[in-house]
Amino acid sequence: MSDLSTPATRPANPRFSSGPCAKVPGFSLDMLADAPLGRSHRAAVGKAKLKEAIDLTREILNVPADYRIGIVPASDTGAVEMALWSLLGARGVDMVAWESFGEGWVTDVVKQLKLKANVHVAPYGEIVDFAKVNFDNDVVFTWNGTTSGVRLPNAEVIPADRQGLTICDATSAAFAMELDWAKLDVVTFSWQKVLGGEGAHGMLILSPRAVERLESYVPAWPLPKIFRLTSKGKLIEGIFVGETINTPSMLAVEDYLVALKWAKSVGGLAGLVGRAQANAQVVWDFCAANAWLVNLAVDPATASTTSVCVKFNDARIADGEAFAKAVAKRLEKAGVALDVGAYRDAPAGLRIWCGSTVETSDVQALMPWIAHAFYAEIAEIAKAA
Repeated sequence: MSDLSTPATRPANPRFSSGPCAKVPGFSLDMLADAPLGRSHRAAVGKAKLKEAIDLTREILNVPADYRIGIVPASDTGAVEMALWSLLGARGVDMVAWESFGEGWVTDVVKQLKLKANVHVAPYGEIVDFAKVNFDNDVVFTWNGTTSGVRLPNAEVIPADRQGLTICDATSAAFAMELDWAKLDVVTFSWQKVLGGEGAHGMLILSPRAVERLESYVPAWPLPKIFRLTSKGKLIEGIFVGETINTPSMLAVEDYLVALKWAKSVGGLAGLVGRAQANAQVVWDFCAANAWLVNLAVDPATASTTSVCVKFNDARIADGEAFAKAVAKRLEKAGVALDVGAYRDAPAGLRIWCGSTVETSDVQALMPWIAHAFYAEIAEIAKAA
C-alpha cells in the first residue's frame, strides 16, 4: 500500500471543471467595472464593446479577414443549431461523432431535421476514420471531444478541394488548439470554455463558402427568428459587427473582453496553446508513472489538451463507477478539485480541465491528491473485504 499521508501542497485554484471553466488567473469582479450596465447594447457604447469582442477574437485566433464572426444566443449549442438549421439540406450530410455532444448533433440532424445522413461514430477514447468521410457532402464534427478527451490532431484529413461545407463545433478547442481556417467553413464555440468566460453567448464564424450557401439556399423547414442569418436573400451583416439577434449581457461581454485581453498578455494563441499543452503533459506524465491511472484516449496523438479524461485501472476495483465517484468526492471534500467527475454518458473516471486559464502549478499540485484519494479508496476496499 502506498503512503497515505496527506500531500503537503494544495492547488491554489481547485476549479478544474470542464465548463464553465476556471476564470483567468487573478480574476476579480473589479475587472468588470467598465461594463456599461443599464445601457442599451444598441447604444454606441454597447456596440463598441461588442465589436471590440469580435475584433479581438479575430486577432487572437488569426481568423482570416474575409471570414465573418458573430455573437449569437444560447452558447455553443445555439451557434451549432443555427448553422445546422440554416445550412444543411442543400447536399448530402456526413455526421461525425466520438462523444456525447457530437452524438447530440447527429440526433438533431437525423431526428429533428429528418435528413438522411451518413453517420460515423467512434467509441469513447477514439476518433472516427476520416478516410471514410465523404467531403463532397457537408460534414459536421466536433474538433475536441469535451466528454471523451480525444481531439482531431490537425486538419490534414480535410481535403482542400472539398465540395461540401465543414461545420466544426470547436467549443473546447478554440483558444487552446490550432485551427486550420482554410479547412473550416463554420466554426462555433462558447465563452465559458477555454477562456473561462460566462455562459449564454456563442460565437459563429463563417467562411465565404458558408456565406455563399446562406445567400443561395433556402431550407425546406421554417427557421425561428433566433436562427435567421439572412434577410431577403442576403446575409444580415449587422450580426457580424456586433448587432446581436437578441439582448446580450453586457456584463458577460465585459468578462469576455477581460479574458481576451489576458490572452493577448500571455502571448496570444501561441501562448494559450502552450499553456494547455503544458497542463495536459503533467497529467499524461502522471499516468505514465502510475499504471492504475490511464488516459481514456487510446492514441496519444489524439489526446485532448483541454478536457483530459482518465480512468482507473486496478484489479481490486469491482465497481468502476462507484470507485471513480468516491475519488471525485474525496477530492472535492478536501477542496483540491471541484467538478472533476467524468461526464454522465462517458466511461467512469475523472475529467480534468487543463485549458489555458489553468495554472500548471495547480495541475502539478493536484496529482499527489489524486494518488492520495485513489489509495484511500483502495484501503476502503481492503477493509470491507
